[in-house]
Amino acid sequence: MAEEHSELIRKLEDNVCSVVLGKREAVRLSIVALLAGGHILIEDAPGLGKTALAKAFARSVNCKFTRLQFTPDLLPSDILGSSIYRPNVGEFEFREGPIFTNVLLADEINRTPPRTQSALLEAMNEQQVSVEGSTQLLPAPFFVIATQNPFEFEGTYPLPENQLDRFMLCINLGYPSRESEREILTSHRTGEPVDSLHPVLDQADVVKLQEATRAVKVEDSISDYLLDIVTATRESDELTLGTSTRGALTMYRAVQGCAITEGRDYAVPDDVKRIAPSVLAHRVIPNGFSRESQRQRAAEVIQDILNQIAVPS
Repeated sequence: MAEEHSELIRKLEDNVCSVVLGKREAVRLSIVALLAGGHILIEDAPGLGKTALAKAFARSVNCKFTRLQFTPDLLPSDILGSSIYRPNVGEFEFREGPIFTNVLLADEINRTPPRTQSALLEAMNEQQVSVEGSTQLLPAPFFVIATQNPFEFEGTYPLPENQLDRFMLCINLGYPSRESEREILTSHRTGEPVDSLHPVLDQADVVKLQEATRAVKVEDSISDYLLDIVTATRESDELTLGTSTRGALTMYRAVQGCAITEGRDYAVPDDVKRIAPSVLAHRVIPNGFSRESQRQRAAEVIQDILNQIAVPS
């Protein structure tokens, strides 16, 4: 069974990487979040492949993909849906919003007001939405890839820390290498490569992999190691805000996701070390740093903590 899971994950990774060139680590982290039932926030400049990454996942899994451009006038009902009156039958009918999808690209999430942000983030946390007194379940799998530009702040509504806490991982794509960028130029000569992708998994495969991820064994020594890191963020003189209990639980699930992507049904300390910066850096607040430089400094503090804490044998 483990070999079957590894084969499915390898197919997904290779398929996405065939169009998202030079970003294999970002793709792997995205797969970790998908299998662990989490969501990702990509902070990066425009034009570095965020939309291509989301589309590639949707096409690789043969599931529904929706791109939602967040704007200052976007309302919660524009995301969740609303009831429409049908005069021919004399009753209201609920029309699902774009959130009823499998892969949702929430583009520039920080350009919409907090009320609308909260509508999306509640759905991410509960995998259901409450609309006009009724609860509607979201489809499985449900995977949100949200983006924001960390270099532009005019006309934006930065996500507060309690909302950032809903994202399992925060990742950066960054600029590609020269070789990868040359390959990108060549591959786009006749159109968008992502449009020619064929599915390698179906929705049932992803749900099966998510169930297998939750079954990954995490020994007490690994849990204690994880908690040592979380406690260190709370006690660090370099940080104003440490990691919450939800952050610790999220990291636990991400560690399970790391293990299964490496072909194991058990976690090891390297899984914790690999995933910690991407899980924790957006959950802590460094002392005396502007919002623009917070994330980089937070990642440095997390790395210092990892270097100082003893790794279990």
